[in-house]
Amino acid sequence: MNLTIAEVRVAREEAEVRRCWKAYKELRPHLRSEDELVERWRIQTREGFQIVYIPEGDTVPAAAGYRFLHTLAWGHILYIDDLVAVTTHHKTGLGTTLLRYLQEEARRFGCDAVHLDTGYQRHLAHLAYLRNGFHFDCHHLAWEIKR
Repeated sequence: MNLTIAEVRVAREEAEVRRCWKAYKELRPHLRSEDELVERWRIQTREGFQIVYIPEGDTVPAAAGYRFLHTLAWGHILYIDDLVAVTTHHKTGLGTTLLRYLQEEARRFGCDAVHLDTGYQRHLAHLAYLRNGFHFDCHHLAWEIKR
């Protein structure tokens, strides 16, 4: 595919978020339904979160979620929460197109860097990030609260 960042769309309406469900389900299998995705999106948008996607007809083969943060460690950053291309669209340039869009957003908003966390097992994603100028910077640790 030969896409440009001009083809990336911002999900401003619930219907657009619902179109992203198939892609998000691949990345976030713990989400139980489209409705849960929409509800989390509603909550997170109040914190500055946005979803961008690449449409292909009636489907969305790739999507990303991000926010702007101010941190002591890294300054003003664009943080990528989610970046996914559905399996059938891997190695087609969709992820790179979304990354370029987000890198341009970071420049436009005067950020110092773009950051993301990625699962250890996501080897193809790691290669794509490295090809797009990212480098491994730190380990992310988590402690879960048992309920």
